[in-house]
Amino acid sequence: MSAAEHKQSAVHETPDRYGAFPRLTPEQFEALTANGERRTTAEGQVLYCEGDPFREFLAILSGTVEMVHDLGGPGERTVAVHGPGRFLGELGLLEGQAAFDTAVVREAGEVLAVPVERQRSLVGRDPVLGDLILRAYLGRRYLLIGLGAGFRILGSCYSPDTLRLREFAARNRLPHRWVDLEKDKEAEALLRRFSIRPEETPVVLWKGERVLRNPSNAELARLIGMPAPSPEAGRCDVMVVGAGPAGLAAAVYGASDGLTTVTVDAVATGGQAGTTSRIENYLGFPSGISGGELIERAVLQAHKFGARLTVPAQVSGLTSQDDEYVVTFTDGSRTRAGAVVLASGVWYRRLEVPGIDRLEGTSVYYAATVHEASLCQADPVAVVGGGNSAGQAALFLANHASRVHLLVRGDDLNADMSRYLVDQVERHPKIEVLLHTEVRGAFGEEKLESLMVEDNAGGERRELRVGALFVFIGARPHTEWLRGVLALDEKGFVLTGADAQAAADPTRWDSLGRGPLLLETTLPGVFAAGDARSGSVKRVASAAGEGAMAIRLVHEHRGKTGSLVRSAGPPMGGTDRAGER
Repeated sequence: MSAAEHKQSAVHETPDRYGAFPRLTPEQFEALTANGERRTTAEGQVLYCEGDPFREFLAILSGTVEMVHDLGGPGERTVAVHGPGRFLGELGLLEGQAAFDTAVVREAGEVLAVPVERQRSLVGRDPVLGDLILRAYLGRRYLLIGLGAGFRILGSCYSPDTLRLREFAARNRLPHRWVDLEKDKEAEALLRRFSIRPEETPVVLWKGERVLRNPSNAELARLIGMPAPSPEAGRCDVMVVGAGPAGLAAAVYGASDGLTTVTVDAVATGGQAGTTSRIENYLGFPSGISGGELIERAVLQAHKFGARLTVPAQVSGLTSQDDEYVVTFTDGSRTRAGAVVLASGVWYRRLEVPGIDRLEGTSVYYAATVHEASLCQADPVAVVGGGNSAGQAALFLANHASRVHLLVRGDDLNADMSRYLVDQVERHPKIEVLLHTEVRGAFGEEKLESLMVEDNAGGERRELRVGALFVFIGARPHTEWLRGVLALDEKGFVLTGADAQAAADPTRWDSLGRGPLLLETTLPGVFAAGDARSGSVKRVASAAGEGAMAIRLVHEHRGKTGSLVRSAGPPMGGTDRAGER
């Protein structure tokens, strides 16, 4: 790439203000060239289309390429323009999803094309190049989300199925835009254009032509190219239920040890951590890392080692059979597993106050991601809760809302929140902390307009004008399907280790000559890790550590039985004590 070419293209390029559009170095181009081929391009040529699967990684040697959303449609707009030295694509390229925009050549030139599989392999071997591409792709994904690119969900704010589809899209960090049937001016035109009757909603509109009428989460996943949602019948060494930090850590360590590892989740990868705007106390990231970025890195790492991740896939049953376990899914499919790791995490509890039910999903939320923040820009908002999740949400929302009221039931913010978060929250000029304060009512017609809050120390009530409410008031575990299968504590969390031994059936363990291992449940070979485990520390780092530890205990339980699909080798795959190869 000559200096003249660079100067000419820079006039037309989208500035790289957020690190989403970096340039490759000559050395990186050289490494890519050995794995791909050079191709000439013509003005107006379409390199790939919105909705098509990514087959190649494309880097620009000369000329310019425009990224367009809804090419030829009523919503057509430019996402970005790239010149020499830049590369195309976004997160979907790494995760096997469809493209969410179209690449059109605006100035003829030359590109370097590398088959996706070769590019993924190269990224895995070159940490500098891999980090550059991943960061750019994450930035582009969030730009697309902010632009409202991708598919459209057309449905009523009062429809449970609309809320289900919106949650699935948001939790999986999928670019989309919600068109509210009740008040969006675009809704009526879309209904007429696609001949959709109001009773047929919600619908998903894709590429300006495809219409899915009230699709299941699995159907939506298939539409945009996510991995097949039905787990394959057969057998695996380890079945991991839940794809939060604990589940993904188990997937990485299990697969890297050579175990056939299948990880499933009913909604999305990431769990509650995936909805966290910023994690600042996670080891190795001194400047912090967003929950989305941490999870995407973990997903790519799991794929690198050969773990199979399936979303959505909901587990409905667990039964023992011939010293192994049969895991049953809600679609009727079954998988045999030599061992099971339960990492199903938790859901935030709903706030039970008058008037809140009909506002959930429209202005009352249980997560604070870019999707929710984009819906309440410039409005004052309230956050309920006194833990780390509430503090992180308040700080994130303060970048979008005009004012954030943090409502804390207790009288001390330090009681449940990390000190570093307390300091930031108390110093932030846009955050008001209201201690010993509880919500007593929610008011608003189409969206939240105000809250009735009460000082639980003195009993005084007052009205608080806010446009949105974010609730983080504790959690309940995803363990309903395990009742009667293994022992749970009084709150539904899974008992492990010594607690499990006290509740276990001795006859089940006598033949093994031992009791439950540290993370083992009342069923031999079934382990629990992360937030769903009774007594766990509710932190991302501890969840990831327990997921890794669970695989070490799987080896201890199964290593001498000869029932693993492949030889696992030494525990932790021959790693040293620091867990690094």
